[in-house]
Amino acid sequence: MSATLILQLFIGSYMLSVVAFIISENRTPKSTFAWMLVFALLPLIGLGIYLFFGRGHKAFVRKFKMTEQGVPDAMAASFAHIEAEHNISLERFQSTNRTASRLAKLLHSNSNSMVTTNNKLQVLQNADLAFPAMIAAMEQAAHSIHLHYYSWNADSFGDQLLSLLTRKVAQGVEVRILYDPIGSFSMLSRRYLRQARDAGIQIMPFSSLWRIHTISYRNHRKIAVIDGLIGFTGGLNIGDEHIAPPAGFDRWRDTHIQVEGSAVWALQSIFLVDWINATGEDLDPAPYFAELSETTDGAFLPVQICLSGPDSEYEAIRQLYFEMITTAQHQVLIQSPFFILDETISEALKMKALSGVDVQVMISSSGPGQILPYWAANTFAAEIARAGVDVQMYEAGYLHAKTICVDGKICSIGSANWDIRSFSINYELTAVIYDEEVSAKLVSAFVEDLNGCRPFDVDEYAARPRLSRFKDSMARLASPLL
Repeated sequence: MSATLILQLFIGSYMLSVVAFIISENRTPKSTFAWMLVFALLPLIGLGIYLFFGRGHKAFVRKFKMTEQGVPDAMAASFAHIEAEHNISLERFQSTNRTASRLAKLLHSNSNSMVTTNNKLQVLQNADLAFPAMIAAMEQAAHSIHLHYYSWNADSFGDQLLSLLTRKVAQGVEVRILYDPIGSFSMLSRRYLRQARDAGIQIMPFSSLWRIHTISYRNHRKIAVIDGLIGFTGGLNIGDEHIAPPAGFDRWRDTHIQVEGSAVWALQSIFLVDWINATGEDLDPAPYFAELSETTDGAFLPVQICLSGPDSEYEAIRQLYFEMITTAQHQVLIQSPFFILDETISEALKMKALSGVDVQVMISSSGPGQILPYWAANTFAAEIARAGVDVQMYEAGYLHAKTICVDGKICSIGSANWDIRSFSINYELTAVIYDEEVSAKLVSAFVEDLNGCRPFDVDEYAARPRLSRFKDSMARLASPLL
C-alpha cells in the first residue's frame, strides 16, 4: 500500500470520526458546520483548539464526575430553615412582585438555589471599601477562614494577607484557600505557596493544569466566608491591581458585597463542595455553619445565590440574565468589563430597547493584558446600539464590575462577565438581591459612573476605517474562546 493511499485513508478516517463526534453533540447547525470547517482546514491544530476551547459544556467533565453543587448531605436536615425562608419569599413575591416570583422559581429549578431572607448586606464599591472590610472580618475570626478566588497574587497585598492568615493559624483558626491555576498562573510563586503551607495554611488549586479535559474550565468565583458568619462575593480578586491600578488606568472600578445571615450558608456550602472537588477531602460541615436566629419582618432581605459551571445541567446565570432582561418593564442597567454575547442575550437586549424600555450597557473600552475581547465587544455594541440600547464605554479607569439592575427593584452582583465563557465554560457565582434599597445603590453608582464614560456612537463606528472594523470582526470570530 502506497504512502499516498495510507495518508488518504488516515485523513478520511479522521474526518469521518470528528464529523460524527461533532454531529452527536447536537450543537446548533451553524456551530456544527463551523467546527467541521475548522477540522477540515486545520486538521491537527483544529483538534487541539477543540480540546482546549470548543467542547460542549458536558463533553468530558463527567469522565471525572464532580460532586454536585448544593447542600452537603450531612447538613441537609439543618437547612430546613433555609427552605422555610425560600417558601416565605415565594409567598410574598406571589402577592407583591410576580417578576421576583418567576425569577426565584427559575433559579431554584436551574441551580438548586433557594432564596434566603434573614440577611444584612452592604454594597462595597471598589477595593478601598471591600479589602478593609474583609481584613477586619478575618482579624476577628475565631474558628475558620475560607477563601476562594480566581486569581491570587503574591504581591504586597497578597503578602499582607499571608501574614494575617499565618497569624490566625497560630491562634488556632482553620484557613483554607482555593485558587484557579490558570487565573493565578503567573501570580503565585512556589515560594509563596511553600511559605503558606509551612505556616499551616491549606492552599490548593481548584484543578490540575495537567488534565487536558478540564484545562479550559476555570473557576472564576470569588468567595470569602469567615466563621460561617460573614461572607463576601463579587468581582474582586486578590491583588495590588485593585488598589493601585495597572499601567494605563487611573482606577480599578469594581463592585463587591458583604453579607451576614442565611446567605452565608449558601456561600459556605459552595466553598465546601468546591473543596471536596479540588482536594477530595470531605469535611464534616457542621462546625462551619453558624447558628442563625429566626427570620423576622425587620430582617427580610431576600438574597438568592446562583451558580453555574461547565458540568451544570443548565446555564443558570445566562438564564438569569435573560429572564431579568425580558421581564423588565422600565429599565435595565448592565455593567461588565467584557461584552461578548450569544444570539439569545443580544436579541433580548434589542427587543427591550425596541419596545421602549430604557436599556443601558456600560462596558470597558480597554483592559490590562488583553485586546481581543475589547475589539470583539465593539461589534456587539454596534449591533445592540442600532436597536436603541444606550451603550457607554467606561474610560475613567478599568471597569471590572459585573452587575445588572432591573426596574430599580432586583439586582445581581457577582463574578460572571457578560460573555460566552462566563455563561458556558467557567464556574461562576452571582448574588441576586430582591431589594429596592440595595438596587437604588447600584442605580446611583451607575449614574455616577456615567461621568467617566464615552457614549458609543454607531455612526462614528461605521465611519471608522474598514480595516479597523475588520479587525474587530476577526476578533469576534474568536469570541467563544475569549
